[in-house]
Amino acid sequence: MGEEVKIEESSGNVFLDIGFSEEEAEYEQLRSYLAYHVYSLFEELKLTSEKAKIRFGIDSDDVSRIQDGDFHFFSVPQLLILLKRLNRNIEIRITPSDEKIGHLRVVTT
Repeated sequence: MGEEVKIEESSGNVFLDIGFSEEEAEYEQLRSYLAYHVYSLFEELKLTSEKAKIRFGIDSDDVSRIQDGDFHFFSVPQLLILLKRLNRNIEIRITPSDEKIGHLRVVTT
């Protein structure tokens, strides 16, 4: 028989699981979630670089990066601006936390 495979339960945040600090992991998870939504909207709207530039004023290099899944160029503020340009409302809600430190999360409808 081969080696036994060790299985660990995920924390729910892959970035935390691979060794990022809790703060960095939350930020990266938030950024990834926003990038996924931008990517999904590009797919849903069947946007080419040219269409995105004309219709939403989005730089064609940014469109190409997003379509290629190359999100590391984008900060959370940049992704929020892209979502706004893609005709999405963005609400930020601040509520008390039951824990010592609050958490970042995205809720979509």
